Amino acid sequence: MAHLIRDDTEAVEVARELAARLAVGAARRDADRTPPVTELAELSESGLLGITVPREHGGAGVGAVTLGEVFRLLSAADPSIGQIPQNHFFFVRVLAENGTGEQRAFFYAELLKGRRFGNALAEAGAANAFEFRTRLTRRPDGDYTVSGTKSYATGSPFAHWIPVYATDEEGRVHAVFIPRDAPGLEVVDDWSGFGQRTTGSGTVHLNDVRVPADRVVPHYRTFERPEVFGAFGQYMHAAIDVGIAGGALAEGASFVRASARPWPEAGVDRLAREPLVIQKFGELALLVRAAEALLVRAGQALDAALGHPSPAGPERSSGDPEPAAGAGDPAAAPRSGPGGSGGFGSLTAEDPVAEASLAVAAARAQGDIAALTVSSEVLGVVGARASLERYNLDRHWRNARTHTLHDPRRWKLQHLGDHALNGVAPPPNGIV
Repeated sequence: MAHLIRDDTEAVEVARELAARLAVGAARRDADRTPPVTELAELSESGLLGITVPREHGGAGVGAVTLGEVFRLLSAADPSIGQIPQNHFFFVRVLAENGTGEQRAFFYAELLKGRRFGNALAEAGAANAFEFRTRLTRRPDGDYTVSGTKSYATGSPFAHWIPVYATDEEGRVHAVFIPRDAPGLEVVDDWSGFGQRTTGSGTVHLNDVRVPADRVVPHYRTFERPEVFGAFGQYMHAAIDVGIAGGALAEGASFVRASARPWPEAGVDRLAREPLVIQKFGELALLVRAAEALLVRAGQALDAALGHPSPAGPERSSGDPEPAAGAGDPAAAPRSGPGGSGGFGSLTAEDPVAEASLAVAAARAQGDIAALTVSSEVLGVVGARASLERYNLDRHWRNARTHTLHDPRRWKLQHLGDHALNGVAPPPNGIV
């Protein structure tokens, strides 16, 4: 049985303690591509996987601010392990959005036992992120079968349940929760990316997998109403990037402090006392602090949109979010998403739903640039030994570059710019 975390404060404390242990072997696991089986068992036992379970179901019911801090801490220590539960919490949110009372009660109990959700979302060769060719077919007896192939199935080799996006006969997208050992389901850990090496982001094959009707959730309904579901998923990705940036800065600083080889012209006896090095670390620290502050602001905006009381952010971040400024008359925003569309007109930043999307877009864009810049620039400051395999210091950049490929930063800036210039709110399409 997993440890039962009671509140936001305990969740952050547990994450910080676990992160310290995960950091010890992170470089070696990355170098050897060692699956983090033992570490994920420890994650389950910690109780962190159940922290968003509502209090009425026995969980801590933490909000977005706390969840983002947990992801940031874990990802600073080992971003592969930090990424694995992203889809776990994504599908917990799917249940919260459209699961029945019976479905939520069953799976919340599973989460409090430390059970892990994987994912089978993306499909290689699909025309776009909204196309799901995996089919959900109703059987005469009322059950369903699922058939298709999924790619980038992060965490699935280590999961107890694998939620699958599948399309029914009417073209509507459902989330189907399938046990890892179900007949006809095969998970292949064939992930070969140069970064995030131990996420298990491989392939899932589904060959007429039989599923009871009570394991099918009508996900398409999420997009028939104003939603922050997409922002919630993007928020966790932002926290991973911010964690990578912070982890790279901390390890780079450790290398610099240990170095007795300053540039000869500096006139100092240690690299950490070289003025230009101090200046560079100031610039990098500023990037990280800005990303962390925007992450907290995004979490507060999500909590506001979800009606969740938001705790104070981490000590390094400041204040409540300022009111977002609108510009001009709002234009009608397209209302489309996976499996459905609606006619709700435009949403502006005065609406908490739109502000949540904008705040998360900003956090994601800043986390992207912070992770890539810091993880690259620390190599230049450390010098030639930063390239040595035995230190594996380049893993921070490889992880940053790999994870930030998940969604294009240019479209975060597009939505931020269109709102600032034209008052157009982001589309509620599940990916903003």
